[in-house]
Parts: sequence; structure tokens; C-alpha cells
Amino acid sequence: MKIALIGYGKMGKMIEQIALSRGHEIVSIIDIDNLQDFDSPAFASADVAIEFTNPKVAYDNYLKAWSKGVKVVSGTTAWLKDHGDEVRNACANEGKTLFWASNFSVGVAIFSAVNKYLAKIMNGFPQYDVNMVETHHVHKLDAPSGTAITLAEQIVERLDRKEKWGLHETAPGTLRIDDVRRGEVPGIHTINYDSEADMITITHDAHSRQGFALGAVLAAEYTAEHQGLLTIDDMFSF
Repeated sequence: MKIALIGYGKMGKMIEQIALSRGHEIVSIIDIDNLQDFDSPAFASADVAIEFTNPKVAYDNYLKAWSKGVKVVSGTTAWLKDHGDEVRNACANEGKTLFWASNFSVGVAIFSAVNKYLAKIMNGFPQYDVNMVETHHVHKLDAPSGTAITLAEQIVERLDRKEKWGLHETAPGTLRIDDVRRGEVPGIHTINYDSEADMITITHDAHSRQGFALGAVLAAEYTAEHQGLLTIDDMFSF
């Protein structure tokens, strides 16, 4: 498979290594200093572009890739509020393809499935209050993390006693998320169900970015054979 990389930071470089190790070809690498390469024949030859940049440019990157007939896999978060409707329309009605996930780790996909099932169970046990803590490296700019938001939305959807999530919020009906920024931590997400009698805790602790990068390449392999707006739930049937 021919892959283009949009964004060549730590994640982009790790994705490149894993893609090559799985027998794929990197035909184009686009970063801040060579945006003109979106118009190159090399980029247009890609089966899939893997995009890890920032929320301000992500949607524009999708448009540029789609204009060249290139499918996109993206792990950039925080753009959905502003451009979600346009992306959904493009994928549903204009033949475009985007595989988007707030986190591509296979472990997080499993953790997400456990989170949904546990929340469904805990809906019947209102004596347990729920909160979440997400911990990341000091370079992370957004809070809460995209993964924390995804997990929180899964809980809110299944717990009648929670209407929304909120960063540091303690109001009734709100799922509180706390953020911690420390060192070079790749990502830790902990969900606590606490009662007077006991506490139930589930945690995903990433040891490195390797799991995220592998998941992105697996998503690209999946995307090459599928179309529309795709998610982790499409790739893994838990």
C-alpha cells in the first residue's frame, strides 16, 4: 500500500517506521515547510494519507487530500465541533473517506469496549459516583484529551445520572474529568466508580506511542478497503 504522511513529528516518524516494517511504501511526507507537496504527483499516488497535525489545520488537510482522491486516516482531535457536519456530509454524500479516532491504540479500543460495558452495568447502581483522570506529557496543549472526551461521552450515553462531562466540574449530573500534565507520559486514562463501601477502577496506561502508531497503520490498511466515515468501532467488533 502507498501511504502519505501529513505531519512528521514524533508520531509521524514512528508511523513511518511501522508502515515500512509492514511492507508499505511511504510515497510523500508533508510537514509545515513543504505544504506545496499536496499538489505533487507523489501525494496523489497514495492510497491513504495518515494525518497527525493540529486542530487548526486538520480539516483543511482533509480537503486537500480529498481533492487529490486520497483517503485520510486522522488522529487529530478538537476539530469536530467546528467541522463535524461538513465532514459527515462529505463522507455520506460526496464519496469522501475519513477514518477518525481520538486514539488508535488497540489497547484503548479494548479499554473503550470495557468502559461502555461497565457503564451499562453501573447504570443500575446509583450509589457509585464516577469520575475520570487523564494524565499526559507536559507538551500536550488540549485538555481534556480527545480520548478522555470519547470515554466520557460513552459513559454519559449509558448512565442516566450523568447528563454531561466537564473539566474539573463537580456540579450534580456532571461527569468530572481532571487533567494532569507530567513529564513525558504518553497517556494514562483512569475511570473510578466510587461509593461509601468501595471503589471500582479501570485504567489504560500507555507505555509508549508505539501502540498509537501501530493502530494508525492498521486503520490505514482497513481504510484502503473501505469508504465513508470510519471509526475504531468499524475496525474492531467487540
